Amino acid sequence: MLKNNLKKTLLSCVVSVFVLVPLSGASAQDVSSVIRGAKLYDKWYKVIDAPKPATTHKAWPSSNTKKKGDATQRCKACHGWDLRGKDGAYASGSYETGITGLRNFINADTAKIVGIMKDATHGFSGQMADRDFNDLALFVSKGQVDMAKYINADKSVNGDPVQGEAYYKTLCINCHGADGKLPKELPKPMGKIASGNPWETLHKILNGQPKESMPALRALPLQVSLDVLAYTITLPQK
Repeated sequence: MLKNNLKKTLLSCVVSVFVLVPLSGASAQDVSSVIRGAKLYDKWYKVIDAPKPATTHKAWPSSNTKKKGDATQRCKACHGWDLRGKDGAYASGSYETGITGLRNFINADTAKIVGIMKDATHGFSGQMADRDFNDLALFVSKGQVDMAKYINADKSVNGDPVQGEAYYKTLCINCHGADGKLPKELPKPMGKIASGNPWETLHKILNGQPKESMPALRALPLQVSLDVLAYTITLPQK
């Protein structure tokens, strides 16, 4: 019965894929570009097979000595997984920079966003191809999810872990295992990762992992990803 109900639920999700997908007005044909842009936002140099940057980004504040090198070259390092920068999850901690987020660029002209990425402050001109810049800009303009609505200050998630278990055991279990401890390359169990940084985990559930076979669930209703996240938080942390 559970399998039949789950199949009906997932089929319904697929049928409604481009109606419910949270893309701030993006058209159906933009979905794959937004997902790719989100991976570039995560770790652009890995997505395009570029050498890992060896230097600290020139805009990285000297007040933060906890991070250096390639860690500072990722878009998420300054603007956060929630894209709120200093006003979000990165208001404190090892990635505290005082740099603003990107929430005011929702539905902004992608050409304007590309121009900013290539300006003197960001300095990415010549480091990516036009497609890369356009996909990344599309993610910033059309792909943002207001994580503050769904992830609470105590890191709890507005999702249903019971429903999430059904999704996890259908969509995630083959790669991550029943206890969330796979693949073996994981630095820590999924339960610990998700409970410690639900913003990062939601970003990766929605968009996948750069250069990995992890599926992106963005094409399903947002609540599916929230439920998966809520369940993942309950997995073993050791």
